[in-house]
Formats: sequence, structure tokens, C-alpha cells
Amino acid sequence: MTDPVPVGEIRETPLTECLGERYLAYAMSTIVSRSLPDVRDGLKPVHRRLLYAMRQLKLDPEGGFKKCARVVGDVIGKYHPHGDVAVYDTLVRLAQDFAVRYPLVEGQGNFGNIDGDNAAAMRYTEAKLTAVAAALMDGLDEDAVDYRATYDGTEEEPVVMPSAFPNLLANGSTGIAVGMATSIPPHNVGEICDALGHLIREPECSIDALISLMPGPDFPTGGVLVETREAVAESYRTGRGAFRLRAKWQRDPLSHGMYQIVITQIPYQVQKSKLIEKIAELLNEKKLPLLADIRDESAEDVRIVLEPRNRTVEAELLMEQLFRQTDLEIRFGLNMNVLDKDAIPRVMNLKEVLRAFLDHRMVVLERRTRHRLEKIAKRLEVLEGYLVAYLNLDEVIRIIREEDEPKTFMMTAFGLTDNQAEAILNMRLRSLRKLEEFEIRKEHDLLSAEKGSLEALLADEGLRWTTIAAQIAETRKKFGSGLLGDRRTELGDAPSAVIVPMEAYIEREPITVILSEKGWIRALKGHSDQLDTIKFKEGDQLKFAIKAETTDKILFFATDGRFYTIGGDKMPSGRGFGEPLRLMIDMANDADIAHVFPHKPGRKLLLSSNGARGFVVEENEVLAQTKSGKMVLNLGDGEKAAFCLPAEGNAVAIMGDNRKLLVFMTEEIPVMARGRGVILQKYRDGHVADIKVFNLADGLSWPSGERTRTEPDLTAWVGKRASVGRLPPNGFPRSNKFS
Repeated sequence: MTDPVPVGEIRETPLTECLGERYLAYAMSTIVSRSLPDVRDGLKPVHRRLLYAMRQLKLDPEGGFKKCARVVGDVIGKYHPHGDVAVYDTLVRLAQDFAVRYPLVEGQGNFGNIDGDNAAAMRYTEAKLTAVAAALMDGLDEDAVDYRATYDGTEEEPVVMPSAFPNLLANGSTGIAVGMATSIPPHNVGEICDALGHLIREPECSIDALISLMPGPDFPTGGVLVETREAVAESYRTGRGAFRLRAKWQRDPLSHGMYQIVITQIPYQVQKSKLIEKIAELLNEKKLPLLADIRDESAEDVRIVLEPRNRTVEAELLMEQLFRQTDLEIRFGLNMNVLDKDAIPRVMNLKEVLRAFLDHRMVVLERRTRHRLEKIAKRLEVLEGYLVAYLNLDEVIRIIREEDEPKTFMMTAFGLTDNQAEAILNMRLRSLRKLEEFEIRKEHDLLSAEKGSLEALLADEGLRWTTIAAQIAETRKKFGSGLLGDRRTELGDAPSAVIVPMEAYIEREPITVILSEKGWIRALKGHSDQLDTIKFKEGDQLKFAIKAETTDKILFFATDGRFYTIGGDKMPSGRGFGEPLRLMIDMANDADIAHVFPHKPGRKLLLSSNGARGFVVEENEVLAQTKSGKMVLNLGDGEKAAFCLPAEGNAVAIMGDNRKLLVFMTEEIPVMARGRGVILQKYRDGHVADIKVFNLADGLSWPSGERTRTEPDLTAWVGKRASVGRLPPNGFPRSNKFS
């Protein structure tokens, strides 16, 4: 048995080298032939092949429609050998006016909608080209661009479109390649044409001058651009950045002081149905307490209706909450990573993209001009031959009738060229009646004049730029105004730093916070005054009952001088006996809760230990961010934090358990953020029994049986802070308490 003969050369190659070569080839194919657009026409190969196939099928804007299945079949059969679903999806997107700013395909049938519903199958839908697509391909028959062989070598396809329409910036592009991506938002073609015209007039202009004419993207679905002008300018200067886009809304007043919010435009590439589902989901999870209901009243246009919880809800605050939690606000990235004329991917800034388009238009103009000159030269040659034939018509007829080789004989007899003799021989008899010297010379003169102007155009660069400027002005006139061309995206101001309080994300409900002696906490729904019916564990009883709201922050002041903060919405349910407070905060074992109260921003508190040392603190300063709390009142040996009360009044009354009363002015107590404080009352051997802050002019009040007694004249007890004080007025409670 003989060994098999090896076919071809067998080389040993390291696996890493093989993988590197093949992956690089795949990456370059993805970058050049799939994902990145060409800077000149803004198209990827699949778009270009689709439009060219439709043009070959004569699906012109003025003509009729053809089934999309026919179009897709031609594309995948002749130009783009990939899946039919991918090609049809591309065709559908180019026809969707909510996906493409200036549609390149006009569809007939169901082509999907902004809710995210798919288009009908390709056998049901029909399509043809739009005027924008026709402008993109204007000049394909005039040698404006190069052609290359298709994948099987049987046909030819254009390498790039002549692109009389600035498609890259007008319609934008997105794509993910290997190791790179592109993201270009759509823009307004009128503004693009203005910037192009300015760049032609002033080639050395700054990018800022172009940005003043192109202030930002113009999305098909409208919306409001709320990015700062500085950020927009920086994005265009570098070719990288992002634009913040918000939904457009308005406040519609209703009867009885109520109103509703109507959203009329949503951000680009956001599916309306999923957006509404997300808002409804947040509403059900009670994460949108300011919102009562949402309705979709959309028809052909977008109309999403939001109902606020009540008339006191601020519309701006509600929308700010929605902007932060939903796709009513998006950030659309800018990454102008494109293929240049040499098919090299690179990131360009705005000026480079505009310049590349103008340079392409210059090449197209020169090629079309030369192509036209060649056509004119051939026609002039034929006309000169016709003129000779007209002047010698009888002899020409005789030669054709009698000579065996009339072409050669005429070329010799009249000095004609091969093309001239061929044109005369191919002339039909019926054309002889039209062969008049006047008509021949008239056409000859017109073509000669056109030839002269075209030669002058090729010789003068300034004249060529003037022609390109006129073409751009014509594009602006055709596509830059009216329903298609008017700007849809508003240029708004960057939103101010609206602070949405955390309470805005919590549904506001009244609660009664119950804390027992043994430290079990719970929250009952509503503000309850019937505390006798509340049940506790055996041996336990009520210690604090605080009326609050779920949006409140509940402050706990412990006997070790620490403050703890728990949100009202985080309180355990009122069912059962609640939960141990120590599971919610990290409180020392030897500490206990001295006071509980809801937080009121901007208020001041008077803190004191049982040893009569204390100070005034801003209530905002005692909020704790962690379970371990915040140390505020430092204590001496044997002391405990005992008092925390609002510092609302100009005088302080302090009572010792030695039954000495002292009254002094609040201004004598320093305002501190943390510390041990100052002496409030001096004792030889004793502690504070009670403290009260009041207005001196109103007198000092205390309960006396079922009545309240007030001492208006406190001259005998008014002194300086840290004094001893004296016995209280007759009738003061033996408990030494002010309440």
C-alpha cells in the first residue's frame, strides 16, 4: 500500500500565530465590511447594497412599489450573501420615520411602530426609494465613483455612493465592531448644509464657528436636548462625548386646581410600550409616590398622560423623579469612529467629518465633469459626421447602395473617422428628414459651449467650490425645510441641580411609632390616640408613642450621647409586637433610649446630661448615616444623656432634683456640633430633674391638677447660667417636672 500523496504545502505553525492571523482577518472584515460607516456617504456595506439593488430594480421615488421579498432576494442573491432576516431588518429600519431622521426607503404596509412591534413579513410589505436615497445615488451612471466586483464576480457594485446628501451626520450611525464601535446621532440637514457652506467660504474656520451653525443633534422622535453648551462643544471638538436627551412634556390644567402631565415626545430609540411598563412597575412597587396613574392615549402621535398624586405635587419634581428612574431621560453617546476614504478607521471631529464630505463631493464633481466631457466629445464627433453626410447626402446614399464596403469608402472619400462612418451607417431612413444643417449646427454650438464651461470648471478650483456650494444650497432647499426638514429636537438649557429629597421616593402615609420599655419597636398605620388597646409582650409596656409620617426620619437620642436615624418607611409593621430596636441600630449594651422624635430640618435642639452640662446643636448636624449612630454629647464619669428638646424660646428653666429652680436666657448657651457643653445649673450634690425652653414674656407654666398654672413674674428666679437657683413658686409639682 503506497503512502498518500500530500496535496499542497504543509507547514507547521504555532497555534497562537494562527489564531492571531485569523482573528485579525475577522476583525478587519467586521470593521470594514460590516460595522463602521464610510465617512463619505455614511453607509455600511449592507445599506449601500440594499439601495443599489433597489435602484437596479427601478424602484425610483416617482415609480411604483415592489414586494420587499423581491428586493431582499436580489440583495442576498447578487450583492450581500447573508441572511434574509438581517437584510429585511435593515430595509425596515431605513423606512421607519421614528428610527431614521431622513428615511431612505418608503414603505407600504406594516413596518413596525414606536412601541417596538415588528414589521409584517417581507411577503406582505412593499417598498421603493425616497428622494433622499435618490440624491445619495445621483451620479452613479456618470462615473462618479468606482465600482468593484460582487462576491461572485458576476456583477458590479459601487464602492461608495456619490452622496449629494450628507447622510452620515443627517441620519447618524451606530455599530459595534471588534475592539471599536461607532455612535453618531442624527442631525438637522439644514444646519449641516449651513455648516458646509461656511466651511467652503472659510476653510480655516474654527470648530466653534461650525458648532454655532450645528448646535446639536436632531433626533427623529424629537425630545429636548438638555446638555450644556460647553459639553456639546467639547464632544464635537474631540469626536467623543454624550448628549443628554429628555422627553418633551407639558402641564395641562384641569378643574378644581388639578392638572395632568402630557408627554408628547420620548427620547430616541426608546420603545414606548416598555417605557410605560417600567413606569407602571415602579408605580406598583410604590417607588413613585408622587404619581397616581399613567395612561397611554397615543394614536399616530405620542401622548402619555401622567396623573399626580394630588394638586400640591410639583410637576417639575415629579418629572425629575421620572427622569432619574426611567428612560424618559437617556444619554446618547457620540463616537465619530468612521472609515476614511482609504478605508482606515479613525475618530474624527466635526470639522474633519464635514471636510471629508466636501472633499468627496469635489472628487465626484471632477469625475462627473470629465465623464460629461467625454460624452460631449463623442457627440460632437458624430454631429460633425452628420454634417458631412447632410452636405453630401446623395453621394452617401449612392455609396451605401452601390459600394461593397461603404464604411471604408466613406472614410476615404469624406475623411470621416470610424465612429462617424458607423453613426451614418446606423442611421435609420426616417432620420433623414431630420437631418437638417440648422439643427445639427444648433446642437453642435450648444455642446461646444457646454464643453467650454466644463473645461473652465476643471481648470478653476474656486469655480468648482462655487458649484459645490450651489449643490449644497439646493440640497438645503429640497430637504432642509418643511415637515421633513424642520428641527424636531428642542435645544433646552441644562437642568439645574434639582435636589429630589429621598422623601419623594417614599409614599407619604401617617404612622404612629411605638417603642416599648424593653426596646421593641413598630409602626402603626395612622395617627392613633387610643394607646390603651396596644398589646405588648408580658412584662413590657409603652415607653414612647410618636406621631410621624413614612417620609420622616425618626431620631433616637440614647443615654450614651449618640443619635441614631431610621427612616419612617423602614419601621417594622404594626402587626405583632414589632422587632427589637437593637437589630436596627448598633447601640451599646449599657445604653438606653432617652428621647424619640421625628426630624424637622432647620430646628435647633438643647441637649443636656443628667449632670446639667449641655449645649445647643443644629438638628441637621445630628443625623446619622450609619447604624452605629453619631456621637454628639460627650459625657463625664457617671453621667448619662438625659434631655433633648427643641430650643424654641428665649429662656430656659431648669429644675434640679434638689428642688432648686433657675431661669436664664437661651443666648447664654453656646451652639456646638459636638462636645460636653457648659454648666447649666450648679449642684452641690444632685442631678437635673427637668428642663423647659419657653418665652420669658409668656411666663412659666406647669400643670396643677386638671388646670395649668402660669407664673408671669419670674424676676426672683432669673439669673445667670450655672447659678444654683432657688425654691420654685408655691404650688409647683412635687415631682419637680414642668409637664
